[in-house]
Amino acid sequence: MRVCETASPPTYYFPPDSIDRSLLRCSPGGTTFCEWKGTATYWNVLPPGGLPPGGQPSDALQRVAWSYEAPTPAFGAIAGWLAFYARPPLECWVGEERVQPQEGQFYGGWVTANIVGPFKGGPGTSGW
Repeated sequence: MRVCETASPPTYYFPPDSIDRSLLRCSPGGTTFCEWKGTATYWNVLPPGGLPPGGQPSDALQRVAWSYEAPTPAFGAIAGWLAFYARPPLECWVGEERVQPQEGQFYGGWVTANIVGPFKGGPGTSGW
């Protein structure tokens, strides 16, 4: 599901049944709150096949996905769906195009050739 937000490129949310949830671990790093969508839960992602013998939870990709497990009523359609930051080492694609991550460390929009900014997230944009 493609969700468009003010001053951001679209964020893509994937249905829970399309993701191997055995590779997800809830991140102990806390949550964030969006006044529109509610409280976001962050997820660490294990490598395919899980952790190798002797592997530690810190070997997972940290906080590379998030979800709204109990969003506000207006965003109920994304309950439990997951979005991913398009930052290395992840590669995220829309069709045949590899997306660029939205600037900054907080927002998770996916920038493609047909999406034009300016976008929130870069230096000097926090007050928008």
